[in-house]
Amino acid sequence: MNAAERQTRTHLTKLFAQHGFFPRGDLGQNFLIDLNIVQYVADQAFIGPDDVVLEIGTGTGGLTTFLAREAADVVTVEYDEKVFGLARQMLDGLRNVTLINADALKTKNQLNPDVIAVVEEKLRVDPERKLKLVANLPYDVATPIISNLVATELPWVGMVVTIQLELAQRMAAQPKSGSNFGALSVWLQSQCQIKLLKKLGPQVFWPRPDVDSAILSIRPDRERRATITDRAFFHELVRGVFTQRRKHLRVVLASYFKGRLDREAIDGVLAELGLKPDVRAETLAVETFVSLSNRLCEVERGRS
Repeated sequence: MNAAERQTRTHLTKLFAQHGFFPRGDLGQNFLIDLNIVQYVADQAFIGPDDVVLEIGTGTGGLTTFLAREAADVVTVEYDEKVFGLARQMLDGLRNVTLINADALKTKNQLNPDVIAVVEEKLRVDPERKLKLVANLPYDVATPIISNLVATELPWVGMVVTIQLELAQRMAAQPKSGSNFGALSVWLQSQCQIKLLKKLGPQVFWPRPDVDSAILSIRPDRERRATITDRAFFHELVRGVFTQRRKHLRVVLASYFKGRLDREAIDGVLAELGLKPDVRAETLAVETFVSLSNRLCEVERGRS
C-alpha cells in the first residue's frame, strides 16, 4: 500500500477499528487525510540531503514517509503507545527513520533530553547537517514545542508545522492588535521570521477538529537574535510582563523586580528608552522589548 492509500479517512478508520481503539481527543490526535496537504507541508520544508528532520506527532507515519524520501535522517516522536505500534508497522524498512515512543516534552519549559540526545547524535554525523522541525503538531503541545526549540542552541534552520489557526495568528500578531499579541508573539518575532502559508479547514483532518488550522513557516533570524543580551532573562521578563498585560508597564516591572530593582532604577530605564510610565506592554514593539530587557539586565547585573 502506498503513502496516499494509507492516509485516506477510509483506511485510517478501518485501521483503528481493526486494532480496537480510536484517536484520542485529549492528545490532539487529528490526522491529515488530504494527500495534497501532506505533500505541501513536506515541499515547503525544502528538505535536502543534509537535513535532520524532527517530527513531533508521528501518527500513523503518513507525513514521515514523505520526509524520509529527502532527509538524511528523520527523528519522529509519538507519545501514544498504541499509535506508536501502528507507526512502527507502517515505517518498517525505512532505515533513515528513528521512531521514538516518548513525550517530546520533559516539562512545559523544556524539551525531552532523550529526544534531543537522539537529534544531536544524528547531527554529529556530519558538520554540514542542520535541523528542521516538520510536523502536524498536536494542538496541546504546539506552543511549548515551538517555543522551547527556539530557546535551544540546536542548529535549527526552519520549521513547517500545522497548528491551530488561532495559535498561528497569535505567533504572528503585531502590537496594538488586541489579545493576540502577547509573550509568545514577542519571543518568537524577536528571533524568527514567521509566515502563515495556508489556512486549513477541519475537513482535511480525521477526526475533524472543532477549529480551523494553519500551516506555518518559522525561520531563524540570526541578526535579531544577536541583539538580545541574555535570552533566558528576556524570555522570563516577557512572560512576566504579559501576565499583567492591562496594567501600566511601570507597575508591572516594579512587581516583577521586587527585591531586585527599586522603582527609581526602573523609572530611570523607562526614561532612558523614552517610555512613559503609563505605557502598556501590549503596545510596545518587539524591538522595544529587546532594548528594555537588555538595559534592565545590565542594571540588575551592575547591582549584584
